[in-house]
Amino acid sequence: MGKTQTSPGTLYMVATPIGNMDDISSRALDILGRVDWIAAEDTRRTARLLSRHQIRGRTLSCHEHNEKERSVFLIQELLAGRSVAYVSDAGSPAVSDPGARLVKEAADNGIDASPIPGPSAAIAILTASGMSADSFMFAGFCPRKKSRREKRLKALAEGRDTLVFYESPKRILPFLDEMIAVMGDREAVLGREMTKLHEEFIRGALSHIRDELAGRPSVKGECALAVSGSPPENEDEKDPEALMAAVRDALGEAFEKGDMTPSQISRKIAARFGLPRSEVYGEAMKIRREKS
Repeated sequence: MGKTQTSPGTLYMVATPIGNMDDISSRALDILGRVDWIAAEDTRRTARLLSRHQIRGRTLSCHEHNEKERSVFLIQELLAGRSVAYVSDAGSPAVSDPGARLVKEAADNGIDASPIPGPSAAIAILTASGMSADSFMFAGFCPRKKSRREKRLKALAEGRDTLVFYESPKRILPFLDEMIAVMGDREAVLGREMTKLHEEFIRGALSHIRDELAGRPSVKGECALAVSGSPPENEDEKDPEALMAAVRDALGEAFEKGDMTPSQISRKIAARFGLPRSEVYGEAMKIRREKS
């Protein structure tokens, strides 16, 4: 393949690895090696990536605290015919990361912004989740303030689409508690240290994921979380007796398969019907006694 040619006065939005430093396209590396400027969310982190791939280039910082000021300089450079690549710390820039302001300023000045696609933690967790991704809602990081975070979760709770969240290891446990309180004990998959040596996925009800993490001395690595959407409502589900009958049928089918414990079955069924796990577990124990 031939080398990628950069165009004068073009802003390149370059996706970078989310963990494994080799997860970057040859086109992205060509662009980074040819542009006049590399604007980076964190120049130290970007320097390690460039060094690994033997790329020398002029870098300058452009993060959420200085993006407004840096954009002025970068737009001037672009208007003068110089090319600029923008990279965030990891993944696709401007997706739950800085970069959107720079793209908007460029567009307002008639400057093209060319995406150089690649890694994304949101797509990675969806790919590994086993959940429907025909339609999904990317929620990113929820607000840090508790009242705003709760309001955001309530707004998302009724949607049918799979939800994707990002959260830091320090805040993941209280965030899971809040999700359970607002959305119910839904099925979910948490990805931690994705694409790295200690990559891990925890699957099951939100309460199971919380309990698994709570039993550890600490949680390490940024977390991506895929959560099932709100279960579809039907007329039977509005009737408590019909709902419990449907739950009992589902429990009976699960017991017949015999590949899960009562606790695991209860978590799965509770998440499916949006009910408290303790209530479903009580029904599971009744069915088990009836069958014994």
